[in-house]
Amino acid sequence: MAKNYGRRQRLIALCYGIACHVMFAAGIALMIANLYTGLHLNPGRFSGCAALAWDAFLVAQFVILHSFLLTDRGRRLLGKLAPAGLGRPLASTTFAFIASLQLLVTFAAWSPLGEVWWEAQGALRWIFGIAYAASWCFLLKAMNDAGLATQTGFLGWGAVARNREPAYRSFAPTGTFRHVRQPVYAAFACTLWTGPTWTPDHLLVAVGWTAYCVMGPRLKEQRYLRVYGEQFARYRRTVPYFLPLSRRS
Repeated sequence: MAKNYGRRQRLIALCYGIACHVMFAAGIALMIANLYTGLHLNPGRFSGCAALAWDAFLVAQFVILHSFLLTDRGRRLLGKLAPAGLGRPLASTTFAFIASLQLLVTFAAWSPLGEVWWEAQGALRWIFGIAYAASWCFLLKAMNDAGLATQTGFLGWGAVARNREPAYRSFAPTGTFRHVRQPVYAAFACTLWTGPTWTPDHLLVAVGWTAYCVMGPRLKEQRYLRVYGEQFARYRRTVPYFLPLSRRS
């Protein structure tokens, strides 16, 4: 739908877009590097129990805020976080920026907990490296199937820059969504477990965020049931939730 945004509004949207994409690239790059090296890139500010408490907080803050922003109350809040009447059209951009910032903070502020437990060597390292790269390719594919413009934050600011209302995709399972209902979360979990270096830090992140990947989308599915009704209910009955092993919802 065409919209008549002013020059100031389009400039604000462009600034939001630049900030979002820079933050997205930085957060993902830092996550890739840290998971590959067992989260031992940073010297850290804490040690011992203080480091454990701090790192647990970093893991939890991503889960808690990310979950909240996907609720109805969180979505309403996102609709108020941009100036000049752009809260609602820039909501997806704001969400992507916040999620990327959370990733960046998590890995930039991490305090290593201990020594390396295990590190793949020789041919095994190549195998883990290929699996790790494949996990990120799987995540990119799943994000594209879900709508890459929405996932990266482009949908909001790109629409305003073109004098249009953001057009969210209707529910139509394609690609990886034909095999599992939550491929983005499944792919995200795969990236947590395929790195070649294992430390207490890596295990903490992998366990904490995998638990969220398995349980968190249940709340999103309840919202989908309210929005799409019987269409989504039929989808739930025929497509497995997280792994393509069962037809149970």
